[in-house]
Amino acid sequence: MRITKSRALVPLLLVGGLLAAACGSSSSSSTTTTSGSSSGGGTVSVTTFNKDFTTMANLKSVTAAGKGKIAVILPDTVSSARYTEFDAPYLAKAFSEAGLSTSDTIIQNAQGSDSTQLTDAQSDITAGATVLVVDPLDAGVGTSIETYAKAHGVPVVDYDRLVLGGSRKYYVSFDNVKVGTLIGQGMVSCLASWNVASPKMAVMVGSPTDNNATLFAQGYNAVLQPHVASGAYKVVARPAGTWDPPTALTEFQQAYTANPTMNAVLVPNDENAAPIISYLKTLNIPAKKFPVTGQDATLVGLQNIISGYQCGTAYKPIYLEAQAAASLALYMRAGKVPPAGLVNGTVKDTTANVNVPSSLLHPEWVTPTNMQATVIADGFVPASQLCAGAYAADCTTYGIH
Repeated sequence: MRITKSRALVPLLLVGGLLAAACGSSSSSSTTTTSGSSSGGGTVSVTTFNKDFTTMANLKSVTAAGKGKIAVILPDTVSSARYTEFDAPYLAKAFSEAGLSTSDTIIQNAQGSDSTQLTDAQSDITAGATVLVVDPLDAGVGTSIETYAKAHGVPVVDYDRLVLGGSRKYYVSFDNVKVGTLIGQGMVSCLASWNVASPKMAVMVGSPTDNNATLFAQGYNAVLQPHVASGAYKVVARPAGTWDPPTALTEFQQAYTANPTMNAVLVPNDENAAPIISYLKTLNIPAKKFPVTGQDATLVGLQNIISGYQCGTAYKPIYLEAQAAASLALYMRAGKVPPAGLVNGTVKDTTANVNVPSSLLHPEWVTPTNMQATVIADGFVPASQLCAGAYAADCTTYGIH
């Protein structure tokens, strides 16, 4: 997500994200192969990427055949901390392991500014970028960037967020409908395991201008729908949506004040969930009584999970997404067709009414019982940070070390 957005970091965002509200019609489908490339390089597919980045070495011949710079423009540092902590260094490592020199690599962050993101793209092309990898702040700036790039003969990879109405060549992300499905399934499981009788919940969404938020919502609304239709669950509020945590808190407080019997809230990322959980604690609501969901496997999200205030989080191993994006960009830089195992699905751009060739990675749902085997084993969050202070006992309980 974002957050994954968190949006997510969302992963995940997972993974997160990041252009309509809760019941958008965008959809994704994926197939996975393990075929190699017929246009240079060894085996490269979404199933061969790993945390050691060993697959990237298979692309050295592709890198050698390419010309120009690859510019990556990330969106911000507010919707999710992932972009600075993970995406930027993982992308840099992926390019380096594939043999791309630092002089041919540009990685920037627009710091939440549409004008900065567009200016960065224009400057990068002037500086010799022959491929852009862009995680757009919104569809408006995304289409502006892609229109400019197309006019200058520079192909674009949509990274983590799909630009509706855009003209990108490829899209790289986690399967965002699947991310939403995991969030919905996590809520259903949590309601049962925490013994929440007659669930009355708020269902929140990410920003209305983020297509990832639409896809997340498509996934979790589909999971919740039969429970709501049967009368087992009641949705008492559907706030407008945001990736800004203070705004999410305000939306929740307004919904909770209007519906004081509310006893659960589906939240699409950890960053938005964190202030809501802090607020619930001020109301003296105990652990494992008021289910809250999340995405992106942030430190605070994971601590809320092991302490019993958050059901789980959709974890998107960002090192997988970074390698997929870098790989596609390298093939494009060399003018080569990427292998089928890398372009393993499509995502519908409902504005342009086209199916966009996509590289889709697979998210995971993280709870206390599998945290050690996922985010800790991956080094996504150090156990020393997770288990600090008051959380040491929780880590001991769940065998996290």
